[in-house]
Amino acid sequence: MPPVIDRDILLVSDGHPAYPAFAREIGIEHAAVNLRAGIRVRGTVHVQNVNAYHSRLRGWLRAFHGVATRYLPNYLGWRWILDARRILSPESLLRATLGTFPHLMVT
Repeated sequence: MPPVIDRDILLVSDGHPAYPAFAREIGIEHAAVNLRAGIRVRGTVHVQNVNAYHSRLRGWLRAFHGVATRYLPNYLGWRWILDARRILSPESLLRATLGTFPHLMVT
């Protein structure tokens, strides 16, 4: 089953032509900012959060001297845990290392 994207989502991106084509294909709205012209914000539309996250992630991954694509989800999950300070105990760290995330499970 393909991922589900709500139809009321707004995709905000730079001006790369792939983004409007993607948005049209899946039926969502798209807004672009012109980063080359120095325009990073247009009203409430901006890409600064994504750019800031990307910068932090790249800096953090640099210490690993490259990451195999097949392990990228693991590194993204690890970074997500670190950013949100979700690991509050040694037990939580061990569980996350083993791929068990009880704090994310819905009962």
